[in-house]
Amino acid sequence: MSIYSMWGALEIGLIFGLVALGVLISFRILRFPDLTVDGSFPLGGATAATLISAGWDPFSATVVATFAGALAGMVTGWLNVKLRIMDLLASILMMIALYSINLRIMGRPNVPLIMEPTVFTSLQPGFLVDYIARPLILLVVVVVVKVLLDWYMSTQMGLAIRATGSNPRMARAQGVATGAMILVGMAISNALCALAGALFAQSQGGADISMGIGTIVIGLAAVIVGESIMPSRRLLVTTLAVIIGAVLYRFFIALALNADFIGLKAQDLNLVTAVLVTVALVLPLLKQRLRGKPGKG
Repeated sequence: MSIYSMWGALEIGLIFGLVALGVLISFRILRFPDLTVDGSFPLGGATAATLISAGWDPFSATVVATFAGALAGMVTGWLNVKLRIMDLLASILMMIALYSINLRIMGRPNVPLIMEPTVFTSLQPGFLVDYIARPLILLVVVVVVKVLLDWYMSTQMGLAIRATGSNPRMARAQGVATGAMILVGMAISNALCALAGALFAQSQGGADISMGIGTIVIGLAAVIVGESIMPSRRLLVTTLAVIIGAVLYRFFIALALNADFIGLKAQDLNLVTAVLVTVALVLPLLKQRLRGKPGKG
């Protein structure tokens, strides 16, 4: 694998590290199976790309895209909390609706950004080439988001969100408004995914209506890989683990697709993903069996 491919894998891995943090909030903290991610990720990309092509500065466009994702997540939570629609079905309904909304925002299947300014071109130092500067900028963004998320989840409201996902009945008994906590948690989760989508569109030179397909699978794969490598009950460690899991996932994908002796091609991406997730799920079981063998003797 070339140096260029390695930097590219790091770049995409860091972007999907934001998705992994969002998936961590919904699936692990709130215990909410959220498929809205497949719609909120391209929503962020579509919103940012459309605004930038309309003359907005890329930073304001990225912020608006992030808030658009938060709104989408809040609507998913509202369908579940207020209308009593099953959580999985509510997220599916929102994911389907977002496909049309994204098309309406862009007005066409894709919006190119090749000649437009982005957060990367604005922040890129003159002495660094773009394929090295982008991962470094993304690393700073991901670290800042992780630190803010760790801090927020240690506040009173963050602890209330964690309690809602862990034991909603006990949380209600302690006076926690669990419905409101679900709305807030879902908003944060999809805001992170939309932020990732906005950065992805600016990194790849445009937004496309199909860019969100399989995003939830990648996010889950990153969470599973990260938790398998760095198992911990401390949220501070878990957030770091899922980011590392996202980067490792992209490195595994790049390595598999660039290894000529394996013979894999771009169309085998989903197959490689399935194999990686399966291995990540089996690893903890193998560790338990290996630990249990000495005790039986």
